[in-house]
Amino acid sequence: MPGNPRAAAAARQFVRAVLADWLVRSLPGADTIGDRLADEAVLLVSELVTNVVVHAGTTVELLCRLETEPTPDGGRAVVVVEVSDHHPARAVRARQASTVDETRGHGLQLVGAVAHSWGITYRRDLKTVWFRLLAGTHDRAYGPPARFSHDDPDLQRDLRAAELLAPAPVRRSPARHSDADWINHGALSFLAEASDLLSGQLDEEQVALLAAQLVVPRLADWCAVWLYDGGSRDSSGAPPRLARVWHSSEGRIDALRMALEKEPLVLPVPGPQRDGAGAAVPWPWPQEPSGYGPGGAALACRLLAGGRDQGALLIGRAGLMRFPDEVVGLIEDLTRRVARAVATARAYRNQERISQVLQRRLLPRGRPTVPGLESSVVYEPREGAWAGGDFWDLFDAGDGRWCFALGDVCGSGPEAAAVTGLARPVLRLLARDGYGVGEVLDRLNKTMAREAADSVAAVAAAVAAAGPGPDAVELRAEAEQTRFLSLLYGEIVPHADGTAGARCTLASAGHPLPLVLGTGGGVRVAAAPQMLLGVVEDTSYESESFDLAPGETLLCVTDGVTERRCGHRLFDDDDGLAGHLTACTGLGATAVAEHIRRAVHEFAATPPDDDLALLVLQATERR
Repeated sequence: MPGNPRAAAAARQFVRAVLADWLVRSLPGADTIGDRLADEAVLLVSELVTNVVVHAGTTVELLCRLETEPTPDGGRAVVVVEVSDHHPARAVRARQASTVDETRGHGLQLVGAVAHSWGITYRRDLKTVWFRLLAGTHDRAYGPPARFSHDDPDLQRDLRAAELLAPAPVRRSPARHSDADWINHGALSFLAEASDLLSGQLDEEQVALLAAQLVVPRLADWCAVWLYDGGSRDSSGAPPRLARVWHSSEGRIDALRMALEKEPLVLPVPGPQRDGAGAAVPWPWPQEPSGYGPGGAALACRLLAGGRDQGALLIGRAGLMRFPDEVVGLIEDLTRRVARAVATARAYRNQERISQVLQRRLLPRGRPTVPGLESSVVYEPREGAWAGGDFWDLFDAGDGRWCFALGDVCGSGPEAAAVTGLARPVLRLLARDGYGVGEVLDRLNKTMAREAADSVAAVAAAVAAAGPGPDAVELRAEAEQTRFLSLLYGEIVPHADGTAGARCTLASAGHPLPLVLGTGGGVRVAAAPQMLLGVVEDTSYESESFDLAPGETLLCVTDGVTERRCGHRLFDDDDGLAGHLTACTGLGATAVAEHIRRAVHEFAATPPDDDLALLVLQATERR
């Protein structure tokens, strides 16, 4: 909607129309949305849209969403509303003590008092205020009204973060408040809050944006941030790139960028200095095409962290011959924090790149087409995982045989990835050498057990050589990492006579047992439980064979599916997985995989805390 005085009325009309539409379409939970919830949603939306029009002055984006929150008795509807503007740095204002007008600025107080939960999300070019209202209780008898205090610590922290990024300068009269006065009373709080904001960023571009917004307008009228593309100054001497430009007058940002890009930033090579302590040096005032007045003072600070040159920060303040010493010291303190935040974001980016490369190497690069079979795979490492402990494979083993595997390494991180890197190529090698399912597991088990024994012996020798100390502690911790593997492995041979279906042979080594969905909706278990791989070297594994008839579906999952938790309940309690598979009768392999994936995610309100992997194979009519 346009950000004009009619926006609030349009928003109220839109919300009521959406709630009515949900009810007409009989969406799940819509019938529990009563008049009181509708009134509250309209009230809060009206307040937030008005905030956007008054304080941000941009177009307004309004999103209404109906969700379901799991409860012990089945679940209840949740109405989620998001109000966004395109001025991410403009703070959401709460009421402040004022003798001019005590009737304005109550928007966030109303949201905090009425909504079940709410928050503010800052993005690179968007700011969103969202709230959630629980349905099903709003038209019943209420107890005492919820108590709300403007002094709530969480509310104050969010508001302070918003104020810290607000671009509207709060200029004090020079006769009453000097720079030194503000710094003496507010510098420590400013630096602490700046550290809090910067430390939560894992994107160097976002760090640059926050740094510029923190500087302008409190300490300067404009700010520019340069970053080295390679992560630091390198031997090639390539100049840094201009990553971010910010100006208290938004209409002058482009002109300032043009002026700064005319000549690359070249600062002296830093000498041995304290980590991040790039001293501020005077810098020529850039001649903007749209500039006005006599110019002002500019400072350049190098971003140094971890012994590396990350880039530079350039600030300017109009109408000054030089920056006051108090401001220079504060800029240098802020620069140290910015430099460390940039270094941290880059370290995270590099680690994420390593993880992505490792994941690609540990998993198949594609899924082959198996004659007479439709296949589908879901693979989702848990959120924040360095590398997933689950893996899958489906490959042509030759002689008309197609082999598949779904495994789960005990543990996580690089140790789990190392086991995956061992198991998958060994599986392929043994299968292509003609070994049967049981023989493949026998040999893989021996390989893993011997590797584990050799690793423990090597670590013990290294601990003895290292003697007491942190290195020995780290080595012992590595030795204690388990290297066991649960694995479901099998082979499928399409019928040689050209008829539909295939012969399937498989074995489960400590893995959740596979299920077969028949064409009539019946579900049966397709294997017997056996020992984990890598535990006992002389374990012998047995395989089982059966025919997969046309239309029948084989479902293989990891424990990220069966052990998905919601409170004290697991997803597979009371044959939960089989029940969901029964509901997939008549669906193709891709639809079955998506149905199970969604069921796992929707089982609990929180994201899965384990890797999620499943493989679906379905026999089809031969073409």
